[in-house]
Amino acid sequence: MYIIYYKMETYNNEEIEVFELFIDEDADMSGIEAISIVENPAIEEDFIALKQHKVEFAELDSDKRLLVGPALIPDKKIIRMNADGQKYFIYFSKDTVRKASELFLTRNKQNNSTLEHEVEINGLSVVESWIVEDTVKDKSRKYNMNMPLGTWMVSVKVNNEEIWQEYVKSGAVKGFSIEGFFTDDKPRPQESVKEQTSEEYENLAKVYDIEDLILSYEGVELKSYSDYPKAARNNAKRALKWKKEKGTSCGTSVGWTRASQLASGAALSRSTIARMASFKRHQQNKDVPYSEGCGGIMWDAWGGSAGVNWAINKLKQIDKK
Repeated sequence: MYIIYYKMETYNNEEIEVFELFIDEDADMSGIEAISIVENPAIEEDFIALKQHKVEFAELDSDKRLLVGPALIPDKKIIRMNADGQKYFIYFSKDTVRKASELFLTRNKQNNSTLEHEVEINGLSVVESWIVEDTVKDKSRKYNMNMPLGTWMVSVKVNNEEIWQEYVKSGAVKGFSIEGFFTDDKPRPQESVKEQTSEEYENLAKVYDIEDLILSYEGVELKSYSDYPKAARNNAKRALKWKKEKGTSCGTSVGWTRASQLASGAALSRSTIARMASFKRHQQNKDVPYSEGCGGIMWDAWGGSAGVNWAINKLKQIDKK
C-alpha cells in the first residue's frame, strides 16, 4: 500500500490533510488482509443480518445466517490519527476499491475475519463479493441500501454459533470494517513504501542486536515497545492455553518465550520486533488447526496477524525516528 498527498480540508474547524491510498499489486504485503465485524464501522454503514430481515429471495431463509453490507466505499474519507495524536483523512478511489476486492479473493483472504480488529475468529467466510455498478438495479437496493457507484459489497456467512448469538443477534456488532497493511503514522507526500522480505527483517534483527550491545555498553538506555494490539496478546494467550491444556511438540523455546512476552504485555526490543516481522514467512500456514499441525498455533504464539502486522509497521515508525 502506498499513498500520495492530496489536499487540505476543514474538519470541526481544523485544517486536516487528506491522503489517497493506492494498492501495489506486486507487493505481497499490500491490500486487505481481513474483514472485521465491529460495533462502529469506519465506513459508517450498517450491514444487514438477513436472519432478522425479510428478503425477497426464496433461498435466503432464517437459517442462512448471512450478513450483507459494504466493505469499502470509494471516495469516502475516513478519519485516522497518527502516533502524535494528529488527525488526517484517508480515502480510496473506485479503481483502488476494485483492486482491493479482487486481490482479497485472488489471495484467498475470504476466510480471514476478526472481531473489533482485536480477536481473530473462525467460522466467517465471504461467500459473495461484488462492485456496485448500477445504483438503481444493484442487488444492494433489495436490502434498502443506497450505495454509491464503485462500492465493494460483501455477503458473509456466519458458521460460528457464539459469534452469531452473542454479537450478531444481540446487535453488539453493526457493520464491517476492513483491515490491511496501513501505516499507523501519518503518511508522507509522494512516498512509496518498500516492503522488506522476511530475510531482511531477520538480518535487521541481528544488526539491532549488535547496535544495542554497543549502546548498552556505553550506558545508553535502550527503548522498548509494548503498544502492540490487544489481539496480539489474545492470540498468544490462546496458543499458550492450548499448550498447557493439550500439550504440543510444536515450536521452539524462542517461539514460546515470545508468546509469554506478548501474553503478559511485556515491552519488546527493536530486535525482537524485527524477528516478529520476519515471522511473516509462515503466514501461509496460519489457518492450520491447532489439532492438525504447528502452523496455526505457532502463528498465534507470535501474535498472529495482529502481532506480525504491528511489528512490520512499528519498524517503519522506528526507522523514521
